[in-house]
Amino acid sequence: MPRTLAMVLAGGKGSRLAPLTSHRAKPAVPFGGRYRIVDFVLSNFVNSGYTRILVLTQYMASSLIRHLNHTWRMGGLLADQFIEPVPAQMRRGEHWYEGTADSVYQNLNLIHDDHADHVAVFGGDHIYKIAVDQMEAHHVAMDADLTIAAFPVSKEEANQFGVIQVDATGRITGFQEKPSIEEAATMPGDPDMCLVSMGNYFFKRKVLEEMLVADSTSTTSSHDFGKDLIPAMVRDGYRVFIYDFSTNKVEGEAPDALPYWRDVGTLDAYFEANLDLRAVLPAFNLYNRHWPIRSATTNLPPAKFVLAGKQREFGQVVDSVVCDGTIVSGAMLVNVVAGVDCYFHRFASIENSVLNGRNRIGRHCWVKNVMMDNNVTVAEGTTIGYDPDADRLRFPFHTPKGIIVLPKGTFVPRTGPIEIAQDMVAMLQQDPATADLMRTRADTYVAARRHSNDSTKTT
Repeated sequence: MPRTLAMVLAGGKGSRLAPLTSHRAKPAVPFGGRYRIVDFVLSNFVNSGYTRILVLTQYMASSLIRHLNHTWRMGGLLADQFIEPVPAQMRRGEHWYEGTADSVYQNLNLIHDDHADHVAVFGGDHIYKIAVDQMEAHHVAMDADLTIAAFPVSKEEANQFGVIQVDATGRITGFQEKPSIEEAATMPGDPDMCLVSMGNYFFKRKVLEEMLVADSTSTTSSHDFGKDLIPAMVRDGYRVFIYDFSTNKVEGEAPDALPYWRDVGTLDAYFEANLDLRAVLPAFNLYNRHWPIRSATTNLPPAKFVLAGKQREFGQVVDSVVCDGTIVSGAMLVNVVAGVDCYFHRFASIENSVLNGRNRIGRHCWVKNVMMDNNVTVAEGTTIGYDPDADRLRFPFHTPKGIIVLPKGTFVPRTGPIEIAQDMVAMLQQDPATADLMRTRADTYVAARRHSNDSTKTT
């Protein structure tokens, strides 16, 4: 493998994932019970043999940096191997990152001092597996100045991505950044599909430096890879090619496994991608021993299932993922992703729900179609998700598909307003993505005199 530097863009706010991102960066959001979103891109790099990785952070970065420092430390005597968080340093002026290209430009010293032949610039907020070395081999074989990983999506989804047009050799001839559905260029011979950028790039180092410096002087640029730098490279005749993600072969995957890539940029997409994991034959396989998804070790005891008793409709776990430290005490779980250290009391029923961790569900609760951030408690005898009209009046946060979202540290009493921890109330009120809702739905919650990390009331 040539000397290559990897940079992971992990400074994004992820406004469409609020309230999950009202207090943390999108790459730090929990996923799949025991992971963080950033663990997937880092696992892809490490599994592919890349051990020189810089993670660029900015927005609400404390929990992300703590996770990186505790989980992804490589250092020691091997100075040439590192996974290192790089907070925004304002080296190019007293301003935060103004776009994805600017985030790399402001750390140009790290690229220049490294003297790598090529630089990988990957997003830190998608769920997928990729053998990164195969993409770099294609980049080198094509003698490309820039190679972009590409994946087909439906035309209706294309307005969320950069849409690519290519010639017969795979060279990019046009690039539309988040076009309207009507204007999105479709794939030849398939008017319903568009080829989109996955936000993962390989650059020749010298070309990347050249383009970033040129872009930094433009008064009309938004300093973004998709909006500005890539279209400029295509327009100016640089060798810009796609890498067809569908050709990537990950060690240990079934020969007929379909490529899986999810941009979990909305609450519904995030919810559905979580539930993908608990399928009988999941589209995204966490159990490939040759391609482990690494994350923090919890030092928690194994999950435990007790008190099934004679009530056969309870004490069951069906088509669900249950993580370390969780106790299912005579409860019923169906189509659930339950994070670490949860407790489900007797005669509770939880269905079609995602619980991120340290959640408590009381006795005789009936809960479905709910997404809970960490440390949420539901009081004994509470019903959620069975009366949409009543739920719309009671709970402030819903996804477009009707999933109820409970912020970190929330307590849900049997009746009446929910109790949101005081630190979360302050953050939700100041977050532009949730501020209006917090104001207009003020009758649906009260501010509890505790922190969202504190233990909630008993169930």
